[in-house]
Amino acid sequence: MSLELQRAFGLRREEAIKFRPAYADRGDTLVLKASWTKGGKAREIPVRTETQRQVLNRAHRLVGQQSLIPAARNYRQQLRIYERHTANAGLSKLHGLRHTYAQQRYHELTGWSAPVAGGPARAALDASQRDLDRAARLALSRELGHERLSIVSVYLGT
Repeated sequence: MSLELQRAFGLRREEAIKFRPAYADRGDTLVLKASWTKGGKAREIPVRTETQRQVLNRAHRLVGQQSLIPAARNYRQQLRIYERHTANAGLSKLHGLRHTYAQQRYHELTGWSAPVAGGPARAALDASQRDLDRAARLALSRELGHERLSIVSVYLGT
């Protein structure tokens, strides 16, 4: 379930493991508690697609009012289980799920692919496209929990 949340919403591993659907799911918005996030800054992510809604519905059915961390475990124990299961499945570098989310969301916001995914470099954009590019990068910066646009360039390219 944590992997599905990472893919659908661009969550970090810790955010997806600590996730509690009854708290986070506000209908058209996902609200992440500060205690779940890197840097301790709460944030919101829009719920935009049917796929995202289906992931949230499965999370609700799986844990109800609880966290994805079972009551008998703490975060460290659950992290080790997550790491073991992903390794056994041959999965690694799962931060790539966050990159994929960012690139898909950028395409949704701008109408073109991110530079790192074969889209035009910012230098090749006209003035109105640069404005749209900047707005998309700002939105992504907030959704991903970053303060600086330069970090978003790691996900999208320049």
